[in-house]
Amino acid sequence: MLKQHQGNSIPYNYRLAPLLIRDTLYALIPDGTEHICVTGIGSNVISGDSLGPFVGTLLRDSFPTHLTVYGNLQTPLDGTTIEKEISRFNLPSNCFVIGIDSVLGSESLLNSIVISNSALHPGAGLGKNLPCIGDCSVMGVVLEKHTPDHTSLLYTDLHVIYTMAVNIAKAISLLVRQYFRYPADHPILQVR
Repeated sequence: MLKQHQGNSIPYNYRLAPLLIRDTLYALIPDGTEHICVTGIGSNVISGDSLGPFVGTLLRDSFPTHLTVYGNLQTPLDGTTIEKEISRFNLPSNCFVIGIDSVLGSESLLNSIVISNSALHPGAGLGKNLPCIGDCSVMGVVLEKHTPDHTSLLYTDLHVIYTMAVNIAKAISLLVRQYFRYPADHPILQVR
């Protein structure tokens, strides 16, 4: 099913995006996983870099027994805080970590959500050397890789970012609800 969306890339506004993301992530979770952690990487002051914090805010307090969220709009994990904050993570044993971030990519992937079964490399598109995060990564391609002016991140369309964030947050909520067998009527997002 994902082949029609260039491997593990899904258009940001695709109606079935939450289900496709959930299914892809579910297949990556190793047997014996007892907890899921989401790390929302990015800034709360740069629109093009706010995907991770938006997802973190949408997921916060959703499934407190089985889901831990680091990085949200109130306390972002950005280039200035990530190294210090990572050392403070207190991850439960048998935890599966999903890294979420905005990235630069090819024109064909622009405005897509890309899922990788490898760690996230925050800041790589801007030449930063930050610690890798996660057992897998969910990335929103918000700008072309060869955009000459990276200040374009300041002016990225918030509708695209927010739509990506909602689809990713719904997908992770559906994933946690299914994987840990919550009742079907358990709410998937705690939007305030």
